[in-house]
Amino acid sequence: MLRFFTAGESHGQALIAWISGLPAGVAVDVEFVNRELHRRQLGYGRGGRQKIEKDRADFLAGVRHGRTIGAPIAIRIENRDWKNWEKALPVEDADGAEEAQRPLTSPRPGHADLAGALKFNLHDARYVLERASARETAARTAAGSLSKLLLREFGIEVLSHTIAVGHIRVERAVKWQEIQAACANLDSPLRCVDAEKEAQMKAEVDQALRAGDSVGGIFEVVARGVPPGLGSHAQWDEKLDGRLARAVMSIQAVKGVEIGTGIANATSYGSEVQDEIRYDGGRKRFERGSNRAGGVEGGITNGEDVVVRGYLKPISTLRRALTSANLQTKEALKAAYERSDICVVPAAGVIAEAMVSHVVAEAFLEKFGGDSLEETRRNFQGYLKQLDNF
Repeated sequence: MLRFFTAGESHGQALIAWISGLPAGVAVDVEFVNRELHRRQLGYGRGGRQKIEKDRADFLAGVRHGRTIGAPIAIRIENRDWKNWEKALPVEDADGAEEAQRPLTSPRPGHADLAGALKFNLHDARYVLERASARETAARTAAGSLSKLLLREFGIEVLSHTIAVGHIRVERAVKWQEIQAACANLDSPLRCVDAEKEAQMKAEVDQALRAGDSVGGIFEVVARGVPPGLGSHAQWDEKLDGRLARAVMSIQAVKGVEIGTGIANATSYGSEVQDEIRYDGGRKRFERGSNRAGGVEGGITNGEDVVVRGYLKPISTLRRALTSANLQTKEALKAAYERSDICVVPAAGVIAEAMVSHVVAEAFLEKFGGDSLEETRRNFQGYLKQLDNF
């Protein structure tokens, strides 16, 4: 079973990703992993933390001579900001340590601060903040990049682009080649395929900055080359669309997930929504004339692009702080401010690429198995022959 866990606090020594279940023999391109980490740090509207951190993956276990060995993989990502927090967040207690602490007693509306403080009986939300922070997603990105490398062995690619920032939205259909170009251009400020819309999105970010506010948006992840048959209709927790929704919803600040054009479909007639089927004799495959289902029907991939959209709320840390209440005195006051971003939509898209890649790779290995890449490839090739002879 392919799975991963992460550990680490936002201002702790490091972030850790632990990945288990990858077959032996998968080529691990460390520079590709580091490029994914770099992409997560990019985007117009990011805060000062990105100027401190230079995320790179330090592989500690599970990879030898550039390939997976069938053992658990451990990755460490250094937190450079730790040097500024070592006295405030020491591992071992010491005399005078309380004087160096940086308590957070005025929880931010929309953040995990208050809910976490109540859950763990803490009158200082610092420890909740440290783990709830989206800094954790650097470890997710590293873990998901390994799933990307596995999927690439089988012709599957996962990319993202920005659909909307604030009130500005791309309404037209977007081609795969446009998404590829946007992802290849690391200088693109918001990874939007439409230059005119991107300029308007930047203006939205600038306006939020001037107002001491933050701004959300929508990202879209597209997985191309996914074969039909991943996932299952047989049990609720095996349905691939449900698993994708859970994975993307787990990203900090995501409050809605859409598969295909699911939101628009809900207010349409069935004749306007369903993707009609045809058979291409030359390619020996069934295909659809449209892809409103987002590549998943009945919880199973149907051979079309898997399309997932994430709806990202504006992040909770505002320079123009909202009203809160002190965790200790209960008095009304303004919410705490922590160094933060204004807009994180492009970064969230990269994180969602990692999460979608993990879910698709997990379902891929469930179907085709294999303790080695060669075994998985044989099983996959046999399935492709079965599809050809259907």
